[in-house]
Amino acid sequence: MAEWLYEEGIGEARAALVHNGRIIEAQIERDDKRVRAGGVHGGRLASTLIQRKRGLVRLDSGELVLIEPIPPKVAEGSVVRVEILREAISEPGLDEEREKLAKGRIAQAGMQAGPGPTLYQRLSAGDVPVMPCPAHEEDRFEASGWSELLAEAMSGEVGAEDAALRLFPTPAMTLIDVDGSLPPAQLGPKGAKLAAQTIRRLGIAGSIGIDLPTMNNKDERLVAAAQIDKFLPQPFERTAVNGFGFVQIIRKRERASLIELLRADPVRTASLAALRAAERHEGASGGAGALKLSVAPAVARDIKAHPEWLRLLERRRGGAVEIVGDETLAIGGHHAH
Repeated sequence: MAEWLYEEGIGEARAALVHNGRIIEAQIERDDKRVRAGGVHGGRLASTLIQRKRGLVRLDSGELVLIEPIPPKVAEGSVVRVEILREAISEPGLDEEREKLAKGRIAQAGMQAGPGPTLYQRLSAGDVPVMPCPAHEEDRFEASGWSELLAEAMSGEVGAEDAALRLFPTPAMTLIDVDGSLPPAQLGPKGAKLAAQTIRRLGIAGSIGIDLPTMNNKDERLVAAAQIDKFLPQPFERTAVNGFGFVQIIRKRERASLIELLRADPVRTASLAALRAAERHEGASGGAGALKLSVAPAVARDIKAHPEWLRLLERRRGGAVEIVGDETLAIGGHHAH
């Protein structure tokens, strides 16, 4: 039976849906001040981008939210309540990482203001059991392939020689290139299955394009399309696999995929991974207690800039923690001792 593993980590919460010992879906929620999907927040209409169609609301928190449409009686400067439909998402630009603003709509009359549900609240509202995984217990995340999953998200490479994926997030869509040593008639269905599983595992949503190998006839393309329908849970929409092997999928997008989240700030990603390792580290004599955590200098600066992380780590370990910047370590590398 499948179950959600859940960690209330330092700086982020993590969840992994595990079935038969393998992660089939994962989510990470960072601790930040940005609004979450499903929340209702007060603000003012700051500017109109397209008359009656699109505008920017500055929330009371200061965050800007793109809204569509603008009701006829709402003018610039008006006090409004906004329902958040999609959270802010970092996206790759031509020169640097950019941020796509959160998206919302004017809340219906009677909707109560409040934050959107947390990751734990969303999981608890479902039908799948949720299993909290504190750091003093065995690392069930790691046993189920957590590090491998994060490596896939960071590298964009999934699979093996016979069938492999390369993932390319763009501002318009996420592109998935399927390649491998198998003949096209076999690579098409296997690549489609692997792509569908990866879309779910990494939380990829919005517009997705999969470039399968060119298959010789319609029946082969139908077999490949059936693999997507089998392994990617609804709801989603897709096109048929065309003669060139291309298929497009549309999934509702409420928050960043793991690819977008982890790549948006590699230093932050490395910081939180190092803190997770430190929280679980056992000394030579076993148990928790004081430790020294060596990380890349940029990561050390990031951790030290958040003293609340260190205080929480020391409280959970029951001992002092020293953060050391080591120039021999790459970002993502760490050593606890």
